[in-house]
Amino acid sequence: MSESVALDPVDLHILRLLQNDARTTYRELAAEVGVAPSTCLDRVARLRRSGVILGHRLRLDPARLGRGLEALLLVQVRPHRRELIGPFVDRIRALPESRAFFHLTGPDDYLVHVAVADPTDLQRLVLDEFTSRREVARVETRLIFQQWECGPLMPPTADGRNPATGSGTRPGSRGQRRTSSGRSPVPP
Repeated sequence: MSESVALDPVDLHILRLLQNDARTTYRELAAEVGVAPSTCLDRVARLRRSGVILGHRLRLDPARLGRGLEALLLVQVRPHRRELIGPFVDRIRALPESRAFFHLTGPDDYLVHVAVADPTDLQRLVLDEFTSRREVARVETRLIFQQWECGPLMPPTADGRNPATGSGTRPGSRGQRRTSSGRSPVPP
């Protein structure tokens, strides 16, 4: 497990702003957090070097790319042995339909988030890429009707306060937040 990194309020503010819009310029970031642009640049570089910032991603709309049906596949693999798991993981991660892939505890071994064109395409994917594999014992499919992105991932503070909201919310609860542009990063 990775070691946590000490972050001060300016670091947290920078991270919150970048998570809401990774295209924010250093000049805009610096003005928003109240530091010089060079200081802001140094802080972001330190956050990258320390592994807090892993990278930037472009989000695409699956529906606009012809993959409007999303589902979660719960997959059970038997026998659950390393020599079978490695090739299975590599194959599923390489599928263009795969959006996210999780190794789990409990009765299911994997959870795969997929995006496909329609129910026929989902059936093809499950039959041709999952249940046809000899190590796959079972696949359960759950359609995704709607999904929401949640707010920025912020480390807990020493006093248990939520740095994203400034309140003492309990873990897992979400308060309503606004970005500097007045937009809410979490749908109401």
